[in-house]
Amino acid sequence: MNQKNKKLAKKVKNKIQKSKTDDKIAKLKNNLNAENVVSTKKLKMFLVFSFIIFMVLIGRLFYLQVIDGSYLASLATRQQTTSEEISSKRGNIYDATGASLAISETVDTISINPSQIKGKTDEKTAELKETVAKGLSEIFELDYNETLEKVNRTTSSSVTIAKKVEEDKVNELKDWMEENKISSGINIDEDTKRYYPYGSLLSQVIGSCGTDNQGLSGIEYSYESILKGTSGEVVTSTDASQSEIPNSQQSFIPAENGYNLTLTVDINIQSIVEKYLKQAVEENSCSKGGNCIVMNPQTGDILAMASYPNYDLNDPYTPTSYYANDWDSLSSDEQLNRILEMWRVRSVSETYEPGSVFKLITAAVALEENITETDVSNDFYCNGYEDINGTIIRCWVNQAPYYRTHESQSLREALMNSCNPSFMQLAKRIGAPTLYKYYNAFGFFDKTNVGLSGEATGIFYDLDDVNSVELATMSFGQRFTITPLQMCTAISAIANNGYLVQPKIVKSMTNTDTGEVIESESTVVRQVVSSQTANSIKSMMQSVVTDGTGKNAQVQGYSIGGKSGTSEPISGDENAGYVTSFAAISPIENTQVVILVTLYDPNGDSHQGGQTAAPVVSNILSEVLPYMGIQPDQN
Repeated sequence: MNQKNKKLAKKVKNKIQKSKTDDKIAKLKNNLNAENVVSTKKLKMFLVFSFIIFMVLIGRLFYLQVIDGSYLASLATRQQTTSEEISSKRGNIYDATGASLAISETVDTISINPSQIKGKTDEKTAELKETVAKGLSEIFELDYNETLEKVNRTTSSSVTIAKKVEEDKVNELKDWMEENKISSGINIDEDTKRYYPYGSLLSQVIGSCGTDNQGLSGIEYSYESILKGTSGEVVTSTDASQSEIPNSQQSFIPAENGYNLTLTVDINIQSIVEKYLKQAVEENSCSKGGNCIVMNPQTGDILAMASYPNYDLNDPYTPTSYYANDWDSLSSDEQLNRILEMWRVRSVSETYEPGSVFKLITAAVALEENITETDVSNDFYCNGYEDINGTIIRCWVNQAPYYRTHESQSLREALMNSCNPSFMQLAKRIGAPTLYKYYNAFGFFDKTNVGLSGEATGIFYDLDDVNSVELATMSFGQRFTITPLQMCTAISAIANNGYLVQPKIVKSMTNTDTGEVIESESTVVRQVVSSQTANSIKSMMQSVVTDGTGKNAQVQGYSIGGKSGTSEPISGDENAGYVTSFAAISPIENTQVVILVTLYDPNGDSHQGGQTAAPVVSNILSEVLPYMGIQPDQN
């Protein structure tokens, strides 16, 4: 082949190779174009799917951050911090002389952390838990099986074993832990226990506390927020294992301790009152007990407030006297009701018919309204009964065993003799609207707001329902009810020259953190009657004691004024029995003491206030007046 043909053949060969290469490239391009079509569809689907996932994530993030954010933040805070409560110390209660009536002593609470009571093996752990349960149950006199159940718990980080543990028991536990080489899982935490040094003295008024130091009754309950104080808190940062992070910042909120309370009650006067009240209840076989209030009419200070039977404040769930009758046969609800009744402050929570003591109020209204005067001869007439539109209401002397009449009476004589017909006649002259106006002024329609829980108020007929019979019975204190403190406060208004002073039982409150003392000021509510009327009533009260039905209330050397009271069983509730009472003031001039003694259902030789309650007043005042430094009357 010549040179020319060789070149031509080479050129053709190159074209053929180029053609094959171009075909390969074309095929590759076609393949690439086909694959690109498929990838675009997949890409679109992928993008849509990715967008949906993204929106779901955005929505979830919005929910966690905005809707559920505060909860999750608090949850994180709880997981990352530990909080320890700092208990506040409950305030003490003192009497007017500074004697301690209720104090808080340091004790301990014993608890366990079941998860920390463990040995090297499961078998050793079981043995250790049984040992701990046995030791705790023996030291604190607990049921072994119940204690073992607490030790074996897996759901609780801390379980309380015993509260209010005294020092000797704590020392016994420490010795046992050392002997058994137990150093973890058993906690001894400081706590407080309420203690009452005088036991049963002033029990209903002071009240008691539960195991959690919360007031249950009396002042402990009504002044709970003042006595309790406010707990503090320490917040510490912790790691995942709940261990404290070194050098982390702590948040500290100090506890605010409760206020100390100083009462107006004088423990010495209270002791005298309780001694003679108990004696009177027992001697007169009073099946429903008795009550007594001693009050300073000028300041409203309650110097003594007693009920019998009382109870031991250090053992408040143990019934005393008739509250324990048939105790074991009662249901749990009935037992609880008995205990609550025993705790009740009868002076403010229990109403009664005051009887003839209330004649003092009727007489005061008549004098203030100038309807009569103290010594008008033949002002009233008693033939032994009063016929009120066909209803016969007898005088107390025209019943067994007396069957007498008083005949002509002045107001002073009617009060001295406690003549019912005379006061029925007087009430008819006064009229119900005027009487109700003064009842309101004396405070019988309102609570006294003395500061004790459960206070009741008077229960009277509606004025529109007062007919002639109701008007007659009201005149001598029957067929309506008031509290003993309402009656005592009204008499104090007469003794205080006509000025009604709000009674009070808390003298002062002391901030135990700062030492600041808040005094309870006396509050004059209003002037109910003039000083002239008040002096006239006091003069007649003195005549009742010197020459009338209140002779048994006399105290050698002292001027005493008083009035007896006897209310019959309420109609329809004859089992309630009689209520006898005696109210007294001393001295007559510049009166400093008002006393009211009430005896419930006496079953002795008499059910007359002058025979049963008046001697109690005499016994109490014979000791209280000299103790208070009140000088005997020179006249």
